[in-house]
Amino acid sequence: MESVHRDTARLVAVAILDIRMKLSQIGESELKALCDAMLAEHSPAETAPLSSSEAVGQRPLLKVVK
Repeated sequence: MESVHRDTARLVAVAILDIRMKLSQIGESELKALCDAMLAEHSPAETAPLSSSEAVGQRPLLKVVK
């Protein structure tokens, strides 16, 4: 049941992001550039894949794929 709530929360978060992008007139290319810049700021140690025990409770990074 907990995973259902998490999945629902993710869908709502994506819908909110989409609405905010439309209201602020932010294009997909601008969002992708922001995501790329944010990922570039992290050191390789911070972006290394987590083990399954470490990944529990962690929010996944947002990745825009179109």
